Amino acid sequence: MAEFSLTINGKKQSLDLDPDTPLLWVLRDHLKLVGTKYGCGIAQCGACTVHFNGSAVRSCQLPVSSAAGNEITTIEGLSENGDHPVQKAWLEHDVPQCGYCQAGQIMSASALLNRNPNPSDSEIENAMNGNICRCGTYTRIKAAIKTASDSQLA
Repeated sequence: MAEFSLTINGKKQSLDLDPDTPLLWVLRDHLKLVGTKYGCGIAQCGACTVHFNGSAVRSCQLPVSSAAGNEITTIEGLSENGDHPVQKAWLEHDVPQCGYCQAGQIMSASALLNRNPNPSDSEIENAMNGNICRCGTYTRIKAAIKTASDSQLA
């Protein structure tokens, strides 16, 4: 066990953990931030996506020892009231069906728009590649990202 200092959703957290503990389990089990989902456990589905210093990463394979000292944002920290442009566009386009993958999808989409406020269709597809939606709402996801992009540019 070791002491780790993490900044999650803008708040400093100090935890005594095994250095190999995946960030996903730190978030869910230790900090009770359960919006980030467990999907595959091998960083292939995207359900566990969070922002790591602003970039979308899979938290199921990121050990807490690598996360220490960095800025982590979860779906709970994206906006206080669910009013981030991506979240609003998700609702406008009725993206969620089962909803399980949506936190990861939203985190990947918002990271994309943070670094590229006006992405092309191929840039959206590349950024969202690896975020799996079993319900197949990919067309609505792309439309929502375009809408969020337009609202950020306005």
